[in-house]
Amino acid sequence: MTIPSPAGPQNEGPQNVAPQNATPQNVAPENAAPHNEGPRPAAPRPAVPRSGGPGDGPARALQRVTASALGPYQSAVVRIGFAATYLFFLLRELPNRHELYGPDSPWHWDLARQLTNGNEAFSVLMWTDSTVWFEAVYALTLLSAAALLLGWRTRTMSVLFMVGVLSVQNRSIFMGDGGDNVVHLMAIYLVLTRCAQVWSLDARRAARNAQRAAAGLPPLRDIVGPALWVLLGPVLVAATLMGGLGGTWWLPALLWTIWLSAAAWWAVNRYLPHGEPRTLLDVLANLTHNATLAVIMAEVCLIYATAGWYKIQGSRWQDGTALYYPLNLDYFTPWPALSDILGASGLMVMVLTYGTVIVQVAFPFTLFNRRVKNVLLVAMICEHAGIALLLGLPFFSMAMIAADAVFLPTAFLMWLGARATIGGRRLLSGLPGRSRTPGKPGALGLAHGPADPPETGSVKDGWGGTEEPRLQGGGGGHTLVG
Repeated sequence: MTIPSPAGPQNEGPQNVAPQNATPQNVAPENAAPHNEGPRPAAPRPAVPRSGGPGDGPARALQRVTASALGPYQSAVVRIGFAATYLFFLLRELPNRHELYGPDSPWHWDLARQLTNGNEAFSVLMWTDSTVWFEAVYALTLLSAAALLLGWRTRTMSVLFMVGVLSVQNRSIFMGDGGDNVVHLMAIYLVLTRCAQVWSLDARRAARNAQRAAAGLPPLRDIVGPALWVLLGPVLVAATLMGGLGGTWWLPALLWTIWLSAAAWWAVNRYLPHGEPRTLLDVLANLTHNATLAVIMAEVCLIYATAGWYKIQGSRWQDGTALYYPLNLDYFTPWPALSDILGASGLMVMVLTYGTVIVQVAFPFTLFNRRVKNVLLVAMICEHAGIALLLGLPFFSMAMIAADAVFLPTAFLMWLGARATIGGRRLLSGLPGRSRTPGKPGALGLAHGPADPPETGSVKDGWGGTEEPRLQGGGGGHTLVG
């Protein structure tokens, strides 16, 4: 049975969870009868309602999508992947930022202003052409990407990351490619997800509060989170009144909804942490997360389907020579010797060309078959890794691999997280001042979290509640996300 989860790491508020194995105190023990009594007739068993009725399936589905945020590991990988992609891109272009998006750009500020007025795009870089303002926005985008990568104040940082991505990309839209379009969309989607349930600093802080609640202690007082939203409030008011949120209706509505919902979370967590309003907010947050996750999966399928079907219409893809041409362009050959070796084999070029089309067209049709889907998923990830290596498009490949991660199996992600945790412990245990003996001063005190759950039984979900037992072998029901 799925138990509605309390607040996520982004909206902490521990709840008291009743023990799952509590037994009634007024029940007599089974062996209380004297030894000389004869066998007693077996008591009739209570009638158990049969499952599988006409309305049982939809009811379970509704309970599942409202009681928990699905795909916690997948959404965490998407968060980490896209934050890392844009962070590394901004760091690589740090010496060239003025020529790409700043005051020295060939697409100068007046042209960008005219374009954004025409297409109603949003960019805070259009508020002023000051160099200091540009540097501040660029630095804020860098910092928000790093904080989102670590999962620190994820709700706030996801909003700042979205604002930074939209602002930088809409300043010079002709500098982007397909990977930038994917980052653009996913930056908006991440705002609506609960992507910090695992593998984040927010999850670690929520786990500490859950431990304090179990010990009968009050949660740690949070000052930073409310302070960030209080500071962002006047900025949002000023931007709205001055018309600085672009010409579309959805962006101001999204930003105001997020800001007001943050105020509602704070008020409910402070005054009614165990009441019905808190449960209602959790249900709404879970519904929004699950709907957004479904949109992300549909977006990935749409990207591959359109790319594959457009390739089919091209004559070079039909005759199997399409890959030959980019392998012989200087712009797409970071390793000329490797490109020459691959391009010299007509058979290899034909296999890779046809294989690319087959994988992209077939992938959306394999989502309900776990094994075939996983095979094609590995093929697509290898394809993007090859694009990064052979064609010199690392950030496009990183963005697409991060988008593909929404379909990775949960068992694999849990195994990967456990391996990363073990590797981190071994790495940090060799540092000076770190003891290798657990329980002694200097030993690594990593809290038990969803990345390394116990073998059996219920596990903590990082929010102070419980989840259903997870099977280490990857068993259980099949879903689109694993």
